[in-house]
Amino acid sequence: QVQLVESGGGLVQAGGSLRLSCAASGLTFSMYPVGWFRQSLGKERECVAVISWRGGNTYYADSAKGRFTISRDNAKGTVTLQMNSLKPEDTAVYYCVMGGAFGGVTPSQGQYDYWGQGTQVTVSS
Repeated sequence: QVQLVESGGGLVQAGGSLRLSCAASGLTFSMYPVGWFRQSLGKERECVAVISWRGGNTYYADSAKGRFTISRDNAKGTVTLQMNSLKPEDTAVYYCVMGGAFGGVTPSQGQYDYWGQGTQVTVSS
């Protein structure tokens, strides 16, 4: 059974930083692209960042470029999202996602087979 478990969400002031982590189990982590989506109240779910199964390719939403960094540790089966210079508009539930084996990097949520339960990030102004 595949499980994605997120951690690291919380409340932070604007300009601060948070580090989200996601631990995967139940499959060979190194074979799968992984990433993060987010959804805030009244808005559609959007892709924040994705990293390829080898770690060589990444995708970032325009809103995340220059502030967020995604990385993975295939030995530990984890993916991390370092978020700096946070803004109130970053407030959302953040979901860890995993795509199909050896899949590409894409912002299309339909390409992600597995989703975590989500972790709340709240940025106060």
